[in-house]
Amino acid sequence: MALTRRDFLGKTAGLGALAAASAASLIGQERRDVSYHLDKAAAQPVLELGSLKDPVIIESVDLLRKGNQHYVRVRSKDGAEGISLDNNRAKYLAPIFLQRVAPYFIGKDARQLEDHLWGLYRWGSNYKLQGLAFWSPVAWIEFAILDLLGRVAGRSIGDLLGGVIRKKIPFYVASGRRDSTPEEEIDYLRGLIDETGAKAIKYRVGGRMSRNEDASLGRTPKLIKLSRQELGDDMAIHADSNSSYDPLQAIDVGRMLEDIGAVYFEEPCPLDRLEDTRQVTDTLEIPVAGGEQEYSQWRFKWAIENRAVDIVQPDLHYYGGLIRSIRVSRMAELLNIPTTVHISGGFGFIYMLHFASRTPDIGGWQEYKRNIENYSDWFDPPLRIEDGSLTIPKGPGVGIVDTKEVLKGTERVSG
Repeated sequence: MALTRRDFLGKTAGLGALAAASAASLIGQERRDVSYHLDKAAAQPVLELGSLKDPVIIESVDLLRKGNQHYVRVRSKDGAEGISLDNNRAKYLAPIFLQRVAPYFIGKDARQLEDHLWGLYRWGSNYKLQGLAFWSPVAWIEFAILDLLGRVAGRSIGDLLGGVIRKKIPFYVASGRRDSTPEEEIDYLRGLIDETGAKAIKYRVGGRMSRNEDASLGRTPKLIKLSRQELGDDMAIHADSNSSYDPLQAIDVGRMLEDIGAVYFEEPCPLDRLEDTRQVTDTLEIPVAGGEQEYSQWRFKWAIENRAVDIVQPDLHYYGGLIRSIRVSRMAELLNIPTTVHISGGFGFIYMLHFASRTPDIGGWQEYKRNIENYSDWFDPPLRIEDGSLTIPKGPGVGIVDTKEVLKGTERVSG
C-alpha cells in the first residue's frame, strides 16, 4: 500500500498550534498570522553560547589544500583553532572565499557568528553574488568557526546549536547513476544494503534536467517496479528526478512511486519552478521533497507557507551552513514539515549528523555518502554504523580529535 501524505505527516505531527492548518488554504488575517510566525521562528537566536563569557577574536583564516580536498582553518588571538572541509567546490570557488568571505572575519568576535552572517552578506555588496557559489564558501567558514567555538567551550556543535536530542541517525544509501539498466541498479543497491545494513535506499529517475526525457528508453518505469519486487516490502524507497519533469509527467511518475509505496519523490520539477512543484505536491499522495539548490530564505518560506513541498531539503553547503538551515527547519516545524538536509561533498554527512542530532523533525532517513571509513578514526569514539544507523560524533566542536594530524601535508592556497 502506498504511503500517503496523510500517513507521513501523521507520523511527524505535533509541533505548534498552527500544525493543523494548511498554509495554502489560509486567507486574510489568518494567513498574515502564519507568515508572521514563520518570520518570527526564523529570526530566533540559534547559538547557545552562555558559557563563553570572553570574546573569541578571529586572528587568521586560511584556505588549505591536500590533494583534491580543501580545508578552512580559523585561529583566534588566544591560539584556539577550528577547521572545516569543503564540498569539493573550492577548486573553482577559492577566489570568492579568499577575496569576498575570509577577510570580513578578521578581527571579529566569533561569538557573534549569527550577526556576522548578515554582515558578510552586506559587506562589499556581497548580496550581488547571491547563489550557491557564494553560500558554499560561507558554509566552509561557518563550519570552521563553529568548530572553533565548540573547542573553546568544550561542547559539540550540536550542543552549541540548541542541544543534542538523538545519538543515532537512520540513513539511506543511494545510487547516483543513470547510465545503468534497472537490473544493474538493483544489484548495486543490494550491495550497498549488504554493506551497511541500510533499511532505506534512493535511486535516480528521469534524466536530470531533461525536459521529460528518460535516461534510457523505459528505464524509470521498469526500475520503479523492479525495486519493490526485488528489494521487498520492508525497504523504504526514495526516488530523485533531479528536476527532470514538467508537472504532468512528474505526476505520472509519482503515481508509479505511490503504487510501490515509496517514501518520497524528490525534486520532481525544475528547481526554480516552485509553482510547478506545488502543483505536483497538491496532486500526489506521496510526499514531495525539494530545496537542495535553494539559497533564499524568502523562497524557502514561500515553499513552506504554500506547501510547495512536504519535506524541505536545504543543502548544508549550498545554503550557507548549519545556522541558516536551522532557521529553515524552524519555519518548517510550525507547519509539520520535516527538514531532511541534502549533502554535497564527502565530509558533508558529518555536518548532517550534527544537524540531525539537534533538530526535532528530520523525517525518516538521512543521506549517507558511504565513506565513513575515510573519517571514522578522526573521532573518539570512532564513528560506527549500527544496524542502518550512524552514530553522532562526540567531543568538542565537530568532534575531530587531532586537527593537526588531519591538516598534516596541506599547503596554503593564496588568493
